[in-house]
Amino acid sequence: MNEITVTVIDPVGLHARPATVAVNAASKFKSEIKISYKGKAVNMKSIMGVMSLGIPTQSEIVISAEGEDQEEAVKTIEEVLRAQKVVA
Repeated sequence: MNEITVTVIDPVGLHARPATVAVNAASKFKSEIKISYKGKAVNMKSIMGVMSLGIPTQSEIVISAEGEDQEEAVKTIEEVLRAQKVVA
């Protein structure tokens, strides 16, 4: 299992547009990818799951992956969220 912890810096939090980009990135991997916030983990490949977390700004989130391409998956999702200026 591979995971990272990042802080959401977007003033609106993890909102629909960057969440959709992240979900699309996650969907390209075979690994099981989860995003966790306040002890609740959801499938990162599900936009409804990600949006259901309601992640506000200044929140710590954990992105984890388990499977054959787990390292690349976590690295790619982190890069996508940083490019969208959502996390630091």
